[in-house]
Amino acid sequence: MPVMYARVPEDRIGVVIGPGGRTKREIATRTGTEIDVDTGEGEVRLAGPDSDPDGVLKARDIVLAIGRGFSPERSMRLLKDNTYLAVVDIKFTTGHREKAALRRIRARAIGTRGKARSRIEELSGCSMSVYGSTVALIGEEEQLERATRAVELLLKGSEHSAVFHYLARARRDAALDDATRASPPDGSEG
Repeated sequence: MPVMYARVPEDRIGVVIGPGGRTKREIATRTGTEIDVDTGEGEVRLAGPDSDPDGVLKARDIVLAIGRGFSPERSMRLLKDNTYLAVVDIKFTTGHREKAALRRIRARAIGTRGKARSRIEELSGCSMSVYGSTVALIGEEEQLERATRAVELLLKGSEHSAVFHYLARARRDAALDDATRASPPDGSEG
């Protein structure tokens, strides 16, 4: 039986469990796992059958996503195939460790009334959460690459407009690549 552990911040344990244990049960049911939460330590134990080790990995990622500030509903996006969780550490990316600097940098990632975060989500296709000293992203591999790069640029001080232009260009380029792959180069059908 594969077993994994995840550590969740104290203030997010209740969200992992959910009202009357509903969120924990839903994660367990949808991933085919057993979930035990140590509320005192903030440690979550996830176990699943040998026949489906992917269920344990998905359950762990969902729990980690909730721990990084995503709602349980948004975290369930990780149940889709080829959808992953990425976490960018603001302290590591910027080198800033002072509380005032972290607050300022976090505010850049969120933007006025959440506008920057919403724009990054819209242009990249990822879901984004800023929590503590991290920025977490949920999306498909190519979406995550673009969104992670955009977040890193923003955290390092690039202008919002430059980051949004980068994302729009990357999205356009990806759409062109998809269209090119879908049609044969000589114009013939199949």
